Amino acid sequence: MHQIEMVSLDSLVQDSHVYRKFNQIWSFKNTETKLRRFEKNNPHKGYGLLRLFKCLLLQFMEDLSDRELEKFLQENTAGKWFCGFTLTDKTPDHSVFSKMRKRLGTKLLSNIFSDLRAQLKRHGVMNEVFSFIDASHLVAKAALWTERDKAIKMKHSKLNNAVLPKVAHDKQARIGCKGKKKYWYGYKKHACVDMQSGLINKVAITPANVTDSKGMKHVCPGSGAIYADKGYCDKHSKKVAAQKECHLRAIKKNNMNDKNRDFDRWVSHLRSPYERVFSQQNKRVRYRGVAKNQFSAFMEAICFNLKRLVALDSPNMCFCLLYTSPSPRDATLSRKPSSA
Repeated sequence: MHQIEMVSLDSLVQDSHVYRKFNQIWSFKNTETKLRRFEKNNPHKGYGLLRLFKCLLLQFMEDLSDRELEKFLQENTAGKWFCGFTLTDKTPDHSVFSKMRKRLGTKLLSNIFSDLRAQLKRHGVMNEVFSFIDASHLVAKAALWTERDKAIKMKHSKLNNAVLPKVAHDKQARIGCKGKKKYWYGYKKHACVDMQSGLINKVAITPANVTDSKGMKHVCPGSGAIYADKGYCDKHSKKVAAQKECHLRAIKKNNMNDKNRDFDRWVSHLRSPYERVFSQQNKRVRYRGVAKNQFSAFMEAICFNLKRLVALDSPNMCFCLLYTSPSPRDATLSRKPSSA
């Protein structure tokens, strides 16, 4: 005997599901307005650009390829609900997602990311009083044996950043160096994190041979104090911070005479909780070129902020670590006798 029961897709998604919380946190009205300008020339009108944008959001949220995303939308009811599909709707083919990424572009996605930041600032969740800036490596290819063989055939004596654009498939990737022994081929991700909430404020992608201090201009906040590591302790970083009216507090290098190890240790203690921004993200790139990887960085930043906002709703979350440990300078001043 067969039993038929009428159910809706909304009833199949739990009230405590994380996708429901994403919808509550982020209003997609401004995003939908920005996407409407492309609706007339959209070759996939049946799906709608907002639904396809949400599909891409799930792709970076769950770290899926295009074919894996196609299967995910077919089988996952919560994913269908989040993207606005019904139980009987046909989900997009894997080829649609690559066309959507190309059509959306980095410039429009940058505006969408800025709108999300503006919403957070209006609600007081994010501010630019205290910021953390750092850079991380992104590997485009683990080995360069094929490129080396091509360079030998072209009679180049060395395989360096001047030769790589002539022999490599990715013309914009470069060889980067951290310290004296760590080398990689690919890109570098620069990020600015709001220290009050732990949310990503700005993010930028550059070739791997761009130094941390030169990449600072892309992610420097508009105001406040900046905490950074030794890579930003130079004249160029100080000049960029001064132009934005920011106070740069970078850990000083070991060969500097005015280095205060106690104070630098305190700064390192402040910075350490925000290193998870880089530890939780993939170190390998999926795409070629700065523009495509910048698109990926924006999507990853949006997904990270949404997950972080869900965590901030927890009563056990510590919103600000700046006041949990006093500065060595403050401790020294507190030990001095008062003049009264």
